[in-house]
Amino acid sequence: MKKIHIVGIIVIAVAIGVIFTSLRSSATYSDFTEALANPDTEYHVVGKLDKNQPQVYEPKINPDEFTFTMIDNKGVEKKVVLHKSKPQDFERSEQIVLIGKMQGDEFHANDILMKCPSKYNDGKPQI
Repeated sequence: MKKIHIVGIIVIAVAIGVIFTSLRSSATYSDFTEALANPDTEYHVVGKLDKNQPQVYEPKINPDEFTFTMIDNKGVEKKVVLHKSKPQDFERSEQIVLIGKMQGDEFHANDILMKCPSKYNDGKPQI
């Protein structure tokens, strides 16, 4: 076998390994119940902010910790600890996607995605 063939086979094997590794480590959309059953796995949990519960963000004490309560799509309510600063317009979000893991009875998120209301409704700006 020529050296070029051996190098080609090695490159293809490494590429396949990278693809399988990235597919295996990618998080999946879930709810709090599944995340609680598998605390070592990272999940994307979709839900809505519980506006009746308090939100705690004290940047002078810890600027990278924001706690709030979220209700997932199945109606399960959990306390969330976001290890980032409080996002701008957080209260206005229609839907929240948390990326993180369960730790005890709390969901510890290292990232958050928010769907905010559209500023346009049927082509007309909302006031």
